[in-house]
Amino acid sequence: MPHGKLFGFLLLLLLLQPALALPPLQLYVEITPEGGTLKPPPGEYSGPVVIRKRITLDGGGSGSILTIEADGVVVRGLHLSHSGDSHDQVDAGILIKANDTVVQDNIIDDSLFGIHLSSAHGNQVIGNRISSKDRDVTLRGDGIRLWYSHENLIKDNVLDHTRDMVFSNSRENRIIGNRMTNSRISMELVFSPENEIRGNTFIDNYNGITVIYSDELTIADNHILRMRKLTGSGISVKESYDILIDNNEIAHCAVGLLATSPLEAENILTITNNLFTFNDVAAYFYGEKGGHQIHDNRFIDNFVDAMGSTTHTSRLNNWKGNYWDSYSGFDLNHDGVGDQPHRVYLYADSIWMERSMARFYRGTPALTLIDFVERLIPSSEPDLMYMDPAPLMTPKH
Repeated sequence: MPHGKLFGFLLLLLLLQPALALPPLQLYVEITPEGGTLKPPPGEYSGPVVIRKRITLDGGGSGSILTIEADGVVVRGLHLSHSGDSHDQVDAGILIKANDTVVQDNIIDDSLFGIHLSSAHGNQVIGNRISSKDRDVTLRGDGIRLWYSHENLIKDNVLDHTRDMVFSNSRENRIIGNRMTNSRISMELVFSPENEIRGNTFIDNYNGITVIYSDELTIADNHILRMRKLTGSGISVKESYDILIDNNEIAHCAVGLLATSPLEAENILTITNNLFTFNDVAAYFYGEKGGHQIHDNRFIDNFVDAMGSTTHTSRLNNWKGNYWDSYSGFDLNHDGVGDQPHRVYLYADSIWMERSMARFYRGTPALTLIDFVERLIPSSEPDLMYMDPAPLMTPKH
């Protein structure tokens, strides 16, 4: 059909819409020429909508789902609501199946999944506000989800009351300056190496950043606060190597950092310049080898600063130049470094470390008394949990 006749036909369909029905946004998309800009009049429109050509969709109303299948599309300023309910189909506010698109400054609410990138590369997802459906956190969808999607920029998005932010088999993405609250897993990376995670804020979620089989990551300058569930951790790393964890604030978490021992000596974590404060356990190491580089961090007001699955797991890490508020040594030469190493031995803590039910009694007068007696008159030589040979007298930051 010639373009002029097609335009007239679609316009006629719009005019024939029942008075109470919402006009379909798809018709506006169809009559927008390749490379053109669509600015529909303010109001509400029905979906779903599929974009199969390079256009700019600017402003508009609400719809159920928007699918982008053409490279170079720009979508901004939309308010998208009421997606489908299928987890199997990954019903989302915006589904991106194209490259080099820009999805910016949209509001997505009452949508099972927020923004889903599927085999989509080089896209920019910036400044969107996303929330899921009003249901239990496990029954929501992911706020942002990447599947086999590489070299994308995920920046300055705000997620609230979603489920997770998920990166699966997705590499070389930059996740910068996002904020996520009242959700489950702040960020989960599975088989997703070489990603940069920087300057994000995660508050009041079940877990912070969870890394599984994902190497060569940079996790820096993030604020991870109040991951207070019993198994909640600020940063959790499993079987993932060559990771830089630098200058993060990890506070009020059940476990600040949870990491497994490297299988090979070169596959270590570099943990530097972080603030661990008000955590139940600031850093927990699982495994037999140790070897992680833990330098220039600050451990302040944690219930336990560091521990391991065995008494020597944490001891085998490389601790140096950290600030410990529990350090009781002196600095007689005034060089800013303690004259004696910071040594932490295992006393009554072994009771609740070895018997999980005893954790309920941590900090009680009874366990405190047992710990005092153990330190005063130890019944046997206590185990050294870890040692920092050069503890700082004052924190660097």
